[in-house]
Amino acid sequence: METDVIIIGAGASGLSAAKELTRLGLSFTLVEGSHRIGGRAYSEEIAPGVWFDLGCSYLHQGENNPFVAIADELGVVLGKDKGDMFDESNIGLHKNGVPLNSVEREAYTAYLAECFAAVSAAAGRGEDVAIVDLVDIESEFATIFMHSMADYCTRDIDEISAVDFANVDEGSDIPVLNGYGNLVAAWGSDVTVSLNTKVERIDWGGAGVSVETSRGTLRGRTVLCTVSTGILAAGEIEFAPVLPDWKMEAVVGLPTGTENKICLHFDQDVFGPDGRRFHSTWNDEGVAGGFEASVMGHNTAVAFTGGRFGIWLEKQGQQAGHDYAVDRVAEVFGNDIRKHVTHSIVTAWTTEPWTRGSYSCALPGQAHQRTELARALDERLFFAGEATTVSDTACCHGAYRSGIRAAREISQTLAR
Repeated sequence: METDVIIIGAGASGLSAAKELTRLGLSFTLVEGSHRIGGRAYSEEIAPGVWFDLGCSYLHQGENNPFVAIADELGVVLGKDKGDMFDESNIGLHKNGVPLNSVEREAYTAYLAECFAAVSAAAGRGEDVAIVDLVDIESEFATIFMHSMADYCTRDIDEISAVDFANVDEGSDIPVLNGYGNLVAAWGSDVTVSLNTKVERIDWGGAGVSVETSRGTLRGRTVLCTVSTGILAAGEIEFAPVLPDWKMEAVVGLPTGTENKICLHFDQDVFGPDGRRFHSTWNDEGVAGGFEASVMGHNTAVAFTGGRFGIWLEKQGQQAGHDYAVDRVAEVFGNDIRKHVTHSIVTAWTTEPWTRGSYSCALPGQAHQRTELARALDERLFFAGEATTVSDTACCHGAYRSGIRAAREISQTLAR
């Protein structure tokens, strides 16, 4: 039976598209290659009643994030009073195991302001250059700045577009007590999804579309592809006809980078009330790290690793990631914390087969490709996902909005 829309991928964009299509009176078939919904929003229980988000974990741009209202409607507890945890004034800063004094903190804040002002100015002039070309990498704070940027953007600053970075809206970063992934799963639980259904080929050359999957062939009037650019770039899905050059240029210009997370669980509170915040730490050897310590009251710390270092550490294996995180926490809270670590969860997004990375980052000169990636082909093949957004890229709510945008585009197309 032919459906109006075949949706590929049951992450936030695929789920929001399905809900919007239902509202618009269109039929759909939603297929997902993995065993669950949510995509890169996924929570695991690291201890009884303690949840860790392997992917999306903060409601970024909290003042304008639709998942805040969704969470309130579902009765999900949010840390709305902790949305400023990443403000420079609230972050714990430590060099060589010693907290920065007030003078050093002021210098650090001034350095960050200079860096971001330079990026903003270049973007305002339309200069889509690499961020590394705009900042002082000889500064005493360059090590932690570069590490933090790789964590945030999934790539190192020589591979980050200044315009793309500047395009992202600012706002609060709200944590979710029992997991952002669980929030997305609860919100999407009313959508009919065919799980464990891997898409192998999309034929969009005829009057309609056909999609070959591991469980048979689907036919429809249109198809909405919400998979990551990592999947598209790897050729995991065959397209017939092949995607045009301009579309593949958009895919390549918006690679899915790496941000991994290591969650440590402790058998007691090792942070104290003043330690429950985000911490940045670095030393004279060039080793840096950032981790969230028990912000929502759990006895956990979550360390972040991105860019080339994140990829390298992932290749070293789970134990290496565990040890790295423990070392960073010990630099701040002392070696006594080591005996209180019970276990950990270490992500490996680079090799995650359903995404091949964490989220997209525009390469220098490629910020414009987000709108190109979002463009439909022949009124049959549509695209959504965080990589197709401009001001809320790399975010779950950006994916959510893109699904609604694509659903409305499809509705308008089919109404002609």
